[in-house]
Amino acid sequence: MRDLLGPVEVRELAARLQLRPTKALGQNFVHDPNTIRRIVAAAELSQDEAVLEVGPGLGSLSLGILAASGHLTAIEVDARLAAELPATVRRFAPALLGRLTVVAADALDVVSLPDPQPSALVANLPYNVSVPVLLNLLAALPSLRHGVVMVQLEVADRLAARPGSKAYGAPSAKLAWYAHARRVGVVPRNVFWPAPNVESGLVRFQRADAPDSPASREQAFAVIDAAFAQRRKMLRSALAGWAGSSAAAVNVLERAGVDPTARGETLDIAAFARIAAALPESLASGEASSGR
Repeated sequence: MRDLLGPVEVRELAARLQLRPTKALGQNFVHDPNTIRRIVAAAELSQDEAVLEVGPGLGSLSLGILAASGHLTAIEVDARLAAELPATVRRFAPALLGRLTVVAADALDVVSLPDPQPSALVANLPYNVSVPVLLNLLAALPSLRHGVVMVQLEVADRLAARPGSKAYGAPSAKLAWYAHARRVGVVPRNVFWPAPNVESGLVRFQRADAPDSPASREQAFAVIDAAFAQRRKMLRSALAGWAGSSAAAVNVLERAGVDPTARGETLDIAAFARIAAALPESLASGEASSGR
């Protein structure tokens, strides 16, 4: 994989754009070619595959993805960077420019994309919104089948956590609605400019079938939100507000085959879906609220 950006090129591009990376946009740019190669290799892309990248920034990862795939759609919220990316590809990999589509938008607002529809997501996600961005894209783009995302290391552990583990929480359970996930590496802070205050982690995901349940995603996510809002409490107490009362929560849990004295951190996504489906219809239309 040639023509990747190094520290000199990254700083040169930033200087020409008079770019000062901002925390608000989660701008930490990878300047290490070996890290780019590692991320692309972990994604296991095919040469004819359409790929989605969020937050391409100065284009470091974009160049690596383009060389390993058939097409790249890059979503960039910073208008200056969105406008500059084609020029960067033209300069460093001109033969690949025809494979690039740039969408100037906020990934949190994306509900559709131009063709070709991406089957893979490979991205250094903005750390301050990494979980909602990932969940939104998986919900909005059913064509996404697999991918690798780089996030804050603590978030990577949460996304890949299994029920019963200390890191397991709402992000773990919600991602499990869409996909199986596992952590596939740690990325040191010194490969970024500017260097973040934390290490990063790579999470690989593979699309999975949603739970076999009459409950909708929104209904199941409302249960997850309620359960982890007070994660130290037993479910009969944590779900009291969601169900209408502690007694109603016990009734719903028993109907779902879940121990009312259990805690949310012990349940898998199928159990959350069963609980959502067990809520009486009269309560479901009034008390349960949705969440992503």
